[in-house]
Amino acid sequence: MIVTCVHVNVIPSGVEEFIRLTRDNHNASILEPGNLRFDLLQMEDDSCHFMIYEAYESQEASDLHKTTLHYIKWRDAVKDLMAETRQGIRYRIVEPSSRSQW
Repeated sequence: MIVTCVHVNVIPSGVEEFIRLTRDNHNASILEPGNLRFDLLQMEDDSCHFMIYEAYESQEASDLHKTTLHYIKWRDAVKDLMAETRQGIRYRIVEPSSRSQW
């Protein structure tokens, strides 16, 4: 499983637009082959800070996500809403270790 946590700081005036655009990306991403999770989280005490939790079955599925039209549309649309460049951090799943629990 491939997990990436994408941290995004959004300008205050762009929060609602960012949420709308990211919801659209979420709705399409969860339909992709190999997608296990695609969650949008907003920090409780800083409404401008978000994390997108992406989990894919394989590197290939994760790579394919970045070629989809909905991702490219999202990437280009949110660029000017960000207070700084987003940061994607990759993680390796330790538990659950069984693929059947993913």
